[in-house]
Amino acid sequence: MEGTDPVNKKLAAALSGGAVLVLALSGCTSGSKSSVSEDKLGTWAKQVCDAVQPQAKKIADASTAIQKQTSDNSTPEQVQKTDSQAFQDMSDAYKAISAGVERAGAPEVDSGAAKQKNAVQELNSISTAYAGLQKQMDGLNTKDQAKFADGLKGIATQLDKLSKSGNDALKQLEAGEVGVAMTKQASCKSASTSASAPATTG
Repeated sequence: MEGTDPVNKKLAAALSGGAVLVLALSGCTSGSKSSVSEDKLGTWAKQVCDAVQPQAKKIADASTAIQKQTSDNSTPEQVQKTDSQAFQDMSDAYKAISAGVERAGAPEVDSGAAKQKNAVQELNSISTAYAGLQKQMDGLNTKDQAKFADGLKGIATQLDKLSKSGNDALKQLEAGEVGVAMTKQASCKSASTSASAPATTG
């Protein structure tokens, strides 16, 4: 499958970069010690971390699926099916994380409500972006290898941009006291490990 294989490798690399986004909600932070009331913030952090953990695994699995497809001599049809499912899983995962953050409410820190609202909007935006990539993938012409490769290249470019941007609100949400509380949650540590497994580090 010359022509599409190298492009799908780029796609896999870009997708694994997308896992970095979820780290902002996985306690992957160096935060400093704080005197904040740990009970309420700890409860909030546990609720968010418990919501993130299974979704981080789903994101990591989606990345692994695409990476595996690049090591096989896959047909365009196989690549399309695998990648489309991976994008759907990514979209669903970010939507679920958004719902988890929304359910948890605002953390009791300065501007907590605004930070939570911005993070929810950002997560929903990321979810929508992956859903859009899935539609593009489903629309590629698998019968024409050259056109399919061009289509993959375009998707890889968009995915690369998505993986490098769009997590500012998440970083703001988990900064400082919130980040400290999250690093103490076992589920956040587990989520961080899952999300960073493909090609990233916390």
